[in-house]
Amino acid sequence: MLSKSVQWLFLFAFVTFSCQQHKPFDRYTSIADSWDKHQTIRYDFVAPDTINPYNLFVNLRTTTAYKFSNLFLIVELNYPNGKVSKDTLEYLMAKPNGELLGTGFTTVKEHKLWLKGYETPFVFDEQGTYKIQIQHAMRQRGEPNGIANLEGIIDVGFSIEPLSN
Repeated sequence: MLSKSVQWLFLFAFVTFSCQQHKPFDRYTSIADSWDKHQTIRYDFVAPDTINPYNLFVNLRTTTAYKFSNLFLIVELNYPNGKVSKDTLEYLMAKPNGELLGTGFTTVKEHKLWLKGYETPFVFDEQGTYKIQIQHAMRQRGEPNGIANLEGIIDVGFSIEPLSN
């Protein structure tokens, strides 16, 4: 028979691991040197289900080389049966004093940016494989061509999380 301390250890481990939030999808792509304006980050994923609500996030890791207070992204979500949702989104990336927002104690900050689920819960309405495409759309004020190579973004990711209760 197991001792009381071993039983408590198993109980603690069970509670700890069962309470962790399971993410149906969570991936990152590393960006070498700078993010080229023609480089599209793509992920294919299978919808977890068509019943429960989820939050969808674009995740970024930035360094102090990121010199802008905002970020424009073009995000396209392709549904299994041909429907396409495409948005140009703006995110606040820094405080007015230039300090990067996000989490982290070093020169690298992590940003979790809402894609879907913020205002109304997002439910996948089709079963099958979805595709997400993420591309930056940054430009200098007054310059129509955009920034060819965006510096300071080192990873671009996408995650799906169950709706928190």
